Amino acid sequence: MNRLAAAARGDIPADLVIHNANVANVYTGQYELSDVAVCSGVIAGIGKDYTGRVNFDAEGRAMIPGMIDGHAHIESTMMSPPEFARLTAARGTSTVMADPHEISNALGMSGLQYMFTASQGLPVDVFFGAPSCVPASPFETPYEELDMNAIASMFRKGYTQHLGEMMNFPAVIAGDAEVWGKILAAGNVPLTGHAPGVSGKALNAYISSGVNSDHECTTLEEAREKLSRGMYIMIREGASFPDLKTILPMVKANPLYAARCMVVSDDLTARYILERGHMDEKMRIMIREGVDPFIALRMVTLSPAEYFRLYDRGGIVPGKIADFSLLEGRVIDEGFKVKEVWKNGLQVANDGDVFYRYEHEELAPVTKVRVKNIPTSEQLKVKAEGRRINVIGVTEGSVITKTLQLEAKTQNGIVIPDTERDTAKIVVLERHNDTGRFAVGFVQGLGIKRGAVGSSVAHDAHNFVVAGADDESILTALKGLAGLGGGLAVTEGNNMRASFALPIGGLMSYLKGEEIAAELARMETAAEGLGVSIAHPFMVLSFLCLSVIPELRITDQGYVDITKNPPLIPLFAD
Repeated sequence: MNRLAAAARGDIPADLVIHNANVANVYTGQYELSDVAVCSGVIAGIGKDYTGRVNFDAEGRAMIPGMIDGHAHIESTMMSPPEFARLTAARGTSTVMADPHEISNALGMSGLQYMFTASQGLPVDVFFGAPSCVPASPFETPYEELDMNAIASMFRKGYTQHLGEMMNFPAVIAGDAEVWGKILAAGNVPLTGHAPGVSGKALNAYISSGVNSDHECTTLEEAREKLSRGMYIMIREGASFPDLKTILPMVKANPLYAARCMVVSDDLTARYILERGHMDEKMRIMIREGVDPFIALRMVTLSPAEYFRLYDRGGIVPGKIADFSLLEGRVIDEGFKVKEVWKNGLQVANDGDVFYRYEHEELAPVTKVRVKNIPTSEQLKVKAEGRRINVIGVTEGSVITKTLQLEAKTQNGIVIPDTERDTAKIVVLERHNDTGRFAVGFVQGLGIKRGAVGSSVAHDAHNFVVAGADDESILTALKGLAGLGGGLAVTEGNNMRASFALPIGGLMSYLKGEEIAAELARMETAAEGLGVSIAHPFMVLSFLCLSVIPELRITDQGYVDITKNPPLIPLFAD
């Protein structure tokens, strides 16, 4: 007997019935006070007078579909996949489209295998994008390169569901055979993009590859143009780079755009999720900004489900998997708070508590970072070979940097940091193969007055990056990171003021999310003690190495501006 159909007809008791739920229907934009019957993890029926083996009275409270994060890097939270799932499931997230290119840059194929294995059996479904840019560009040095054959292998083995963000947009636009080969190797799957500031004919060339989404829009004009060219717009609301309020007026002006828009997190910290939330926080922001609650709900449920061809989820209707949550209130409003959560018809969370246990440490690949070739103090010195230097200009709240040309501050013929103008020295050291290759530059906008801050989280190749006010502090940080086997460091002179080890690829910890948040807060407080004034300083520092975002960046190969030809930029401007 077909149990699902029988339960839908009401001929047999359902496995679960949620009674008296105010169901938010994302197809009609209306509420329906009803029972929801579940059989074998699937929604069997919506209506009245269903009976179940398990019955739950919603008491008229709002029921919403499980929310979907359309683009996230789990590694950025510094949590393992099970910990990430624990914190996000409690907040009503049921599905995450994760791009594992961070761990893949740091550990190659073994990193992807770990993420896939560690994501099984969780209260959140994690679908991985095949990391399309390892390295992100020829100007970064990862653990190993993953070419088009590796991409094909990921899909063949079932590790990946879509193509991860295609960040090397200059190569796509130029028709580079290797990059286009990766796109073709992915086959007939959703092809996600990354094209900051790309416009006009260059945008046409990028989209002609088949890549049809983007999460890098930072202005309304950019979002509107990309939408008009057929792209799905992933509106990012990350910890350091919040674009939601900027882009939302486009959807408010024309709610029909919600069918081609979704809200994503990209990069969050554990602390952000604990203190502010995940997709639930994005709902609160949208409603506060005046977006119709059903339009907001569509952008975190049905729209991402349809884009990623996950036709088994995204709404509360018969035949969909039984992923849903009950809110505290009777309607969706700016107080949006998730109370109870069900995944595949089983309750997985109540009032922030998640009902599952896991053991995952044994799944981790060999992750110890071994770096012996650390530059000497003499090697870090920059001889004055010109009057002005190129400096990375940081703008708080924006992933985009500027290329500044500043007069060099010198001492005995050596260019030194200029803390009066908020200019620190920045060093990137290759850490995967211990080549000893490093690059030195300068950065303005971090607020460092003394000492140094360093990290093995440095998008996307994840080499060591340290910014500081003096060479001794920088060297102490580099040595400290090597001793930790990867992690975060705050130093002053030869003193390690604070450190935090990240044993999984130099990116993630085995600790609980609450413990990671506390450790990160401790590290940020230590950084503030050096004068660091920018919010989320370690995340901001990590993005200074990402060569595929304009303008000036730094990798172990030197300064890079992906918009220039050639992209490698000299330290001295004249």
